[in-house]
Amino acid sequence: MDIMFIVGPVLFLVIAPILGGLLTGCDRVLTARFQSRVGPPFLQPFYDVAKLWHKEKAFSNPVEIIFTTAYLVLIAFSGAMLATGGNLLFVVFSLTLAHTFLILAAYAANAPFSHIGAERELLSLMILEPILILLAAGCYLVTGSFETYHMLIISMPGIVFLPGVFIAFIAVLTLILRKSPFDISTSHHAHQELVKGVTSSLSGRSLAKVEIAHWYEMIIFLSMLFIFFAGYPVLSAVAIVLVFLLEIVIDNVFPRVTWKMTIKSLWIITLVFGVGNIVILGILGGMLL
Repeated sequence: MDIMFIVGPVLFLVIAPILGGLLTGCDRVLTARFQSRVGPPFLQPFYDVAKLWHKEKAFSNPVEIIFTTAYLVLIAFSGAMLATGGNLLFVVFSLTLAHTFLILAAYAANAPFSHIGAERELLSLMILEPILILLAAGCYLVTGSFETYHMLIISMPGIVFLPGVFIAFIAVLTLILRKSPFDISTSHHAHQELVKGVTSSLSGRSLAKVEIAHWYEMIIFLSMLFIFFAGYPVLSAVAIVLVFLLEIVIDNVFPRVTWKMTIKSLWIITLVFGVGNIVILGILGGMLL
């Protein structure tokens, strides 16, 4: 536990943005192949961020520097805390605070599309929070602790106890990764009317910091799949690869739905599968554990 507490965060802070950038490049290449295009080079996300970082400073509102920096720092802090096997509730609260700063950065731009993106990012946060709270509650019911470390040392994979939470988490993951049909606040592909939405007024280093934060965030949420397959690292790795490829397929097969449909469908899935799972686990937990 002590070694994980020191090495885990350092490895995460160094490796996560590299893996996130590589996965983003893989996503762009596969998406281009789906659409019968050649697509950008595999390392294009790194070229984009490097170019943004060296662009001339231009701000719609100087305060966006503070908000985007806070967003990046808090996202990285959330991942580092998760890498220690720390308290999942603190991770959830830290992620929420990070997204609040991104929303404030969009509002600070005082531009119509940016404002719409900020409002939809707020709606995305309202959809994301319940499933993360249910995941934390599930961890507590299974291990008696909110520490994710305890989920990694139980004798059976967490998905045995939390199949409904897993289904709801996979559904919400499409929204978290900003994939169609739930990419309501921003998208990396030009197949929705807002295109960049919450980041449409950001440029230069501010936008580069948001892109890096998205890489961290992608690794954080894909890493949460380890909670469902604890003790089986090969199975966990296979599950992460399959889920990542599934999200790319879904992104290219389904058209984007409206924000109202996004909220309704994901809340219903969370209520039926996530809440249902936690209620049943709470009732039968004594017999299952």
